[in-house]
Amino acid sequence: MTQHDSSTHRPSADDPRHPGRRMFLRAAAATAAVATGVIATEAAAGAAGQAAPAAAAIPGGFPDYRYLKTLLTPSQLKYNPTGEIIFPCIRGVYDKLANPLGRYYLYYGPHDAPGGICLAYGDSLEGPFTEYTANPIVSNNWQPHYSVSHVASPHVLWNEDVKELWLYFHGENGTTRLARSKDGITFTYDRVVLTTAMMPAGSTETSYARVFRHDLPSRGARYVMLFMLNNQSNHRDIAWGWSADGRTWTFDQQPLVRHSDVGANNIGGPHLLTRDNSTYVVYNTSKENGGNLLITEVGNDFTRRNHLGLFHDSADTAPDNGRSASPTFGTDHGVPYMIYEAGERLQGSIAVARG
Repeated sequence: MTQHDSSTHRPSADDPRHPGRRMFLRAAAATAAVATGVIATEAAAGAAGQAAPAAAAIPGGFPDYRYLKTLLTPSQLKYNPTGEIIFPCIRGVYDKLANPLGRYYLYYGPHDAPGGICLAYGDSLEGPFTEYTANPIVSNNWQPHYSVSHVASPHVLWNEDVKELWLYFHGENGTTRLARSKDGITFTYDRVVLTTAMMPAGSTETSYARVFRHDLPSRGARYVMLFMLNNQSNHRDIAWGWSADGRTWTFDQQPLVRHSDVGANNIGGPHLLTRDNSTYVVYNTSKENGGNLLITEVGNDFTRRNHLGLFHDSADTAPDNGRSASPTFGTDHGVPYMIYEAGERLQGSIAVARG
């Protein structure tokens, strides 16, 4: 196990797969097929003569991401306690870490007990990715800090201030925790950052959090957290919070995006994207509501609620089988990619789509 304890806190060709199903609400054609504001990015230097392919634009001017290949399948993994994996998070580490295992680190894990935070590594966003030999790198039992049924949903943030990779993960579903690492493999426990007790009475789940470097001067904040909120109605919404340091948080007591705002029973897996001087939240619906990714413009100050509709239409065929969820984004040599959870809930794999 590579989780460590500490008493101190250191400061292939595209497969369009039934394009006739795609009913994207289109904005003006994008002039560049790059989603800005993501961490797993790489300058086009070194790729002489290689340019991003032209891509159709969807709401907000983002590219039309189309399935390319499956990257990770549970049955092919050494660490596979439950036959399912969820919630990928891709990070470029080639320019951040000394002697990394690969140019990109892909974090993921099973959800059901015992879960576990896992790592795979590769030199291209198109794969292949190699499973780390000592998974899980964080388990459901980390004494003296916690012992829970499962840990899941890894989101890793590069914290430039301290030159560390910060891992946010949940376990149980009502608690989000933070751990920190200099190498992206060995983590030191930090603290609990979110629980249901920090949200309105009756909240039952505060999980699947992602954290982004995003300035909110009016709130004295430099980081934003997006997460899934559930309550006794059992209808999940997207909630949010802000922080000056990524450790101590303030949370809005009202949802950022309500399920009822977009005609769904449940929404989750939120990700923040920026483009053309505005900010957007992309999130998934449950399969009963289409299993697609939707997009809402919130603006740079999070005061807008412009629900733009469809961001990515899941395919009926494998591996999506009618559901795409929990996207994470990156750019490699000027080409935009979306890595996502493909397939029915707790029956899926990790796939990549190219813009």
